[in-house]
Amino acid sequence: MIKVLKEWFHHYFSDPQAVFLAITLLAVFTILMTMSEILAPLLVSLAIAYLLDGVITSLQQWHFPRILAVGVVYSTFMTLLIFLVVVVLPLVEYQFTQLVQEFPSMVAKGYQILKELPEKYPIISVEQVEGVIYSIRTKVAEISRTILPHTLDYIPIIITLMVYSILVPLLVLFFLMDKEKIINWLVSLLPNEHTVATKIWIEMDAQMGNYIRGKVYEIFLVGTFTYFPFIYFNLNYASLLAVLVGLSVIIPYVGAVVVTIPVLIVAYVQWGLDANFLWVAGSYFFIQAMDGNILVPLLFSEAVKIHPVAIIVAVLVFGGLWGFWGIFFAIPLATLVKALLSAWPRVPPEEPINA
Repeated sequence: MIKVLKEWFHHYFSDPQAVFLAITLLAVFTILMTMSEILAPLLVSLAIAYLLDGVITSLQQWHFPRILAVGVVYSTFMTLLIFLVVVVLPLVEYQFTQLVQEFPSMVAKGYQILKELPEKYPIISVEQVEGVIYSIRTKVAEISRTILPHTLDYIPIIITLMVYSILVPLLVLFFLMDKEKIINWLVSLLPNEHTVATKIWIEMDAQMGNYIRGKVYEIFLVGTFTYFPFIYFNLNYASLLAVLVGLSVIIPYVGAVVVTIPVLIVAYVQWGLDANFLWVAGSYFFIQAMDGNILVPLLFSEAVKIHPVAIIVAVLVFGGLWGFWGIFFAIPLATLVKALLSAWPRVPPEEPINA
């Protein structure tokens, strides 16, 4: 057993670069696990700056001076951020509050629809309907006990968002303006021989940039194109549901399934099985099909192919470790793991071990 462990350690950790990578990964993981809440504004700012830097680089290729490109991109970012905070966020908050207030009446209407099912469809028994109603009432009671009494718990969240609204834009500006200085300082901390780290960074730089930009574009496009049919048919809570549909693309495979439920429930409670319900449902599923078959291949054509099982495992693992941001970066982190395994320095198996 000791010999096997010795051979394994020699195979993977005899190269100094492998030892450096292992120590770096352990240090980064420890920092993120112990200080993720404290460093959250910094991590969010890094992600946004990384997203914007891709646009700045594109402008520089069109012979824009970097300072001018930073000014244009940052001004656009701040305009969109103000629009989201001033226009979109209050509207979504209002519709969410309205949904909570109307939730009891929606539940009552749902009970009435369920009670009428045995008359319309004799194959469904009264006992089955009563069992479903009892389960729904139990869940509703649990939600009421969990959410409603803890309204004051949202005060720290509001304060956190206010802090973020000040710190994040400043950090993003500093990261964009001083990109070269920050990168040069980080490189100065590396050992003289860091070809493996450079190789991993080059691969991850391309993949991470493609993924983040593509995912932001996908959220915006899916949410926007979903909003149009919702508002055209005057669906209740159209803005709130469109935002949920847009954000659902963050979670591969699972997000689309989960968000379908509230969309169909709201449409069914509002109209029943009439033409409006069918049009809204058809439009929604058409947009989902276009997203999966056209938009995703276009946006992520350069992304590394990862098996769906690996993606789901990455979402579960990194989401469990770091919540929302772990889910958002699950695919890039899975790509990082793949890049590390591919580039990790190894001693050839046939090379003899020195005693």
